[in-house]
Amino acid sequence: MLNRTVSTSSPFKMGLSIVGGSLGNLVEWYDWYAYSSFALYFSKAFFPQGDRTAQLLSAAAVFALGFLVRPIGSWLMGVYADRIGRRAGMQLSMLFMGIGSLAVGLIPGYASIGVMAPALLVTARLVQGLSVGGQYGISSTYLSEVSSKKWRGFLTSFLFVTQLIGLFFVMATLLLLQQLLPKAAMLDWGWRVPFIVGAVLAAIGLVIMMAIQETRSFEAVRARVRQISPWRTLMQHRREFAIVFTLTMAGTIAFQNYATYMPKFLVNTSGFTPDAAARIATGALVVFTLLHPLAGWLSDLVGRKPLLMAHAGLATLYTIPAMEGLAHSKSEFEAFLILTGAMVPLSLYTSISSLFKAELFPTEIRAFGMGLAHAMAVAIFGGTAEVIALYLKQKGEEPLYYWYMAATLAIAFVTTCLMRDTKKYSRIDEA
Repeated sequence: MLNRTVSTSSPFKMGLSIVGGSLGNLVEWYDWYAYSSFALYFSKAFFPQGDRTAQLLSAAAVFALGFLVRPIGSWLMGVYADRIGRRAGMQLSMLFMGIGSLAVGLIPGYASIGVMAPALLVTARLVQGLSVGGQYGISSTYLSEVSSKKWRGFLTSFLFVTQLIGLFFVMATLLLLQQLLPKAAMLDWGWRVPFIVGAVLAAIGLVIMMAIQETRSFEAVRARVRQISPWRTLMQHRREFAIVFTLTMAGTIAFQNYATYMPKFLVNTSGFTPDAAARIATGALVVFTLLHPLAGWLSDLVGRKPLLMAHAGLATLYTIPAMEGLAHSKSEFEAFLILTGAMVPLSLYTSISSLFKAELFPTEIRAFGMGLAHAMAVAIFGGTAEVIALYLKQKGEEPLYYWYMAATLAIAFVTTCLMRDTKKYSRIDEA
């Protein structure tokens, strides 16, 4: 194993880089999650035909399309970041996200421009999908490379914390608008507010990206990285690619289910009001977020593999009873406890997700390799999770969705048992 990473700069500069990279990540995910969280309100504006489940299914299909282009974004932007720089890659990703968010906020509804409305919505989500596809691998690589080896798990856990804070801000925006605006106004124009805000935040994010430094890991390989074939080099790391793909498959289905689909599930299946569903999901999300630094710190003590095994094993056993309990729950507090219980093992994966994937790949293809494996799994399984859930519900076979989640987690558990601990065998070792 080649140790190509040079030591990090001063603690102050490292801290500034971590904060800057993490805040940019927050903005990206706020823009991305706004679509799913406000689908209950804007789905009728773009897809007026059918009942609520049919409208949500149409909106979810567009959400899935955004996921399907993520591998393309990961490929193009990942190679760009591996050749030009991590900071430049994050800036490009932020620009794409801001453009897509602004477009969603300004597109007229079906009543005004007919089929052009959903067509433009699809285009905007494709642009955002390219952005998120590249952003994950680049920002994960950036934070992993600027973090000190001793505290790498703890420090990089804040990357997912900011992703969750982005989702939390979306939920907070939803709760605030629900309180300030009547339902008619929310359906008419209120749902556009978060997308306009997201575009403004993306512009601020671009400014933040200009203040952070390039990683010294990248600087160490800058001179020769353009002479390397990304695809040929990636083929030398097929095992690592397969590990990232398999663990992401299970992790993204669980995350999309509990963090983004759950408000709709609580309304459409459990029978809660949209306000109650938002309160339940937001409360569980707060607890979930707070667990990440603790789990990241724990991985610095005991390693990445024990946490990944605990995540997959516990989640495999808990998924079906948790979803059944949520489906039949009529108490907000009971639903909150069940949902929070499902998020505890999930946090053991999400807290170190970006780190263990980055630790598997060499510097020359780190953003591209881990990003592409992650994006492909998310596109195939994360982007379709909500569509599968709603389709099976429409067919009266919703419990099959619970078994589907549990099966992917069981596969992840077996994979984790066979992999090496990336803390011990990291490719981001410092000189």
